[in-house]
Amino acid sequence: MEALKVPSPVLPTLLVTNQMSKHIFSLPLTHRQPRITRFSNSKFKKFNAVSPSVSTEPAFLLEEEEEEIESVDKDEKFDWLSQWYAVMPVCDLDKRAPHGKKVMGLDVVVWWDQNEDSWKVFDDRCPHRLAPLSEGRIDQWGRLQCVYHGWCFGGSGDCKLIPQAALDGPPVHTFQKACVAVYPSTVQNGIVWFWPNTDPKHKDILTLKKPPYIPELDDPSFTYQVFARDLAYGHEILFENLLDPAHIPYAHYGILGAPQPSVKLDQEGGRPIDINVDKIHTNGFTSNHRNGKWHFVPPCLLYGSVTTFGVNPVNVAKSANKKDHLAQNPPSQPLLVFIAVPVSPGNSRLIIVSPRHWDAWIDRISFRWMYHIAQNLVMDSDLYILHVGEKKVMQAGLSNWRNVCFVPTKSDACVVAYRKWLNKYAGGQVDWGENFDLSYLPPTPPREQLMDRYWTHVVNCSSCSAAYKGLKALKVSLQVFPFAAVAIAAAIKEGMITNVARTTLVVVAVFCFVGSKWLSHYIYEKFHYHDYNHAAR
Repeated sequence: MEALKVPSPVLPTLLVTNQMSKHIFSLPLTHRQPRITRFSNSKFKKFNAVSPSVSTEPAFLLEEEEEEIESVDKDEKFDWLSQWYAVMPVCDLDKRAPHGKKVMGLDVVVWWDQNEDSWKVFDDRCPHRLAPLSEGRIDQWGRLQCVYHGWCFGGSGDCKLIPQAALDGPPVHTFQKACVAVYPSTVQNGIVWFWPNTDPKHKDILTLKKPPYIPELDDPSFTYQVFARDLAYGHEILFENLLDPAHIPYAHYGILGAPQPSVKLDQEGGRPIDINVDKIHTNGFTSNHRNGKWHFVPPCLLYGSVTTFGVNPVNVAKSANKKDHLAQNPPSQPLLVFIAVPVSPGNSRLIIVSPRHWDAWIDRISFRWMYHIAQNLVMDSDLYILHVGEKKVMQAGLSNWRNVCFVPTKSDACVVAYRKWLNKYAGGQVDWGENFDLSYLPPTPPREQLMDRYWTHVVNCSSCSAAYKGLKALKVSLQVFPFAAVAIAAAIKEGMITNVARTTLVVVAVFCFVGSKWLSHYIYEKFHYHDYNHAAR
């Protein structure tokens, strides 16, 4: 495996308070020595912003972008189905029950095999009548049981019991057709990964190729929070968004802090972003930014770190003694890891991790679900925009992306590089095999359903689901207490309780009633639906 030193990233995002001095990623990938593609002024065309005769061709082009995509060797072609894919963080999986997930268009069931002390990933269908095993249970012997007819399966996919089979008859449970297809799987960095092929020849694939490894997540001196959410737009659009730093001050205005330029052109503080991209190859590319780098490692990983300063990088430039200022406010590099999982056309899953080795006490006193509320607001603030944008791209045709999207600035470098990588090495889009009609995207649901947090995050998150149940119970208590208190106050005879005590009881009941109404609104807004109106911010 090759060790990569993680530099600073392009994209300041959800966890901008983290600090880090050193990051090393060990990836089971062979990277070529990158050749930096520099963007000089000569590479850009000049445009007149008010001229109706301005060229519609993009001014921003990567080196050789205008050339036809040259043929690549068979070994350079990216094989979507010969990669490891993340399923879910272990911290959000319950060992007592099976979990149904969709990844790469495949319905899988993840369950804890207590007999082998490991997580298993099976095809989510019983070989009997194709019932989803994810709706089943783990029986008292640690077997995965289908609740339709009670068939039981072991960790190797072998059928252990068919209740309907006669005890003195043929052992039909030993037949090959009674087995469940098993996907190679492993747990790495606290995340369950699987290989999307059940062919027995891939049984030992872990010895040949491993998922990307992040040492900090296994280092006890680091602390981190994990966030995962399903999103109603595709894997390609998700990666475009993650690779685009220019949208942050606008799409996430008022949520994410971004460095402010000395001269602001608008209230959000958008500014030119100078990005260079290394040579693109089948294993991805690295983008270079004035703050550092981001590494795109297909199919799922994007990682890097943001260089920030103790107060504000703008203050460093203004400081009379820059050296003293840096000594008092040393720069930090919070590490950011994004794992973008392709679920199905028009749907994806994002896992975010940000390990750090300082301020570990914050995670011990803070609630994970409150951190997730902030993350969900960020997801919601551009969800509708990306969902609609993806449909327009699909209507125009993926091959026409460069014709319908005008990308004239250096801040678009990573997005253009990603589209070039897709077209050159990966067939222009995720290879779903024969599972889907690629020309079809699910229809747009009502906004409240599109941006729903409960089914896309809360039910899948151990922390948020526990908080949701606790707050719901508190709400019920606050609703019941006022009626009980008023009834008690009315039932108590005169003289058995002072008027002050009676009045206090009524006042407390009123406050509990008002509190229950506020809590009901809070639960709905934080755990179900929170609209984000950009025009009103």
